[in-house]
Amino acid sequence: MINLKTNHEIELMARAGGLLGEVAEKLREAVRPGIRTEELDRLADSLIRATGGRPGFLGYQGFPKSICISVNDEAVHGIPGRRRVEAGDLVSLDLGLVLDGFWADMGITVPAGKVSSEAQRLVRVTDEALYAGIEQARPGNRLGDVSSAIQQHVEAAGFSVIRQFVGHGIGRQMHEDPQVPNFGAPHTGPELRPGMTLAIEPMVNAGGFEVYIKPDGWTVCTTDGSLSAYSEHTIAVTAEGPRILTATPSAAQGLRAAG
Repeated sequence: MINLKTNHEIELMARAGGLLGEVAEKLREAVRPGIRTEELDRLADSLIRATGGRPGFLGYQGFPKSICISVNDEAVHGIPGRRRVEAGDLVSLDLGLVLDGFWADMGITVPAGKVSSEAQRLVRVTDEALYAGIEQARPGNRLGDVSSAIQQHVEAAGFSVIRQFVGHGIGRQMHEDPQVPNFGAPHTGPELRPGMTLAIEPMVNAGGFEVYIKPDGWTVCTTDGSLSAYSEHTIAVTAEGPRILTATPSAAQGLRAAG
């Protein structure tokens, strides 16, 4: 069942999301060659708690850290640890914050130092696909319009979208109905209505879409070893159009470009 949010609930989610957006930008600045992923996790934990919220991922279904950090061929759900970031790495950060009983969920992929032109293009296309999907999150459209816009943009660039993992509704729980695939046919699926809140999250591989899970039970990797990038915002469907709740200065710019 899709849980429509009141205007007040959306404002609470926007407060949580705005704070998480600020955390994400500080983490973006902290990603550099030589830093360990566990250092980024500790910084994220401290920054999230300083907002008055709590790191939603810590302990969620047994996850042992405060954020997910995935590097290069790791697509999502990587566990921070002793690994050092190297120059040329792609570092994907998945962040969750809970404040006043509501979730915010977002993610970014950050190049560490100078990366290859193909890696730069992968990150750019993934971000563009996110905003192409968000642009379709309007009343009267259907969920398939969001999914199709993401898939078409990614595949036009020669990349692929992961099928096994998808976005989701979000609110008082991190995972609510409906699921939000990054692939699908336009004009299909549930009709989008004001009050729907969604975590839209393209997971894009430079090679094939197949992935596997490492023995740690969490880290999702590309089967062919290709690079992967990830980008996510929590958004609300409103009568005026999509509203990004995990807002950053770059988020507003990206949505304008997609429109």
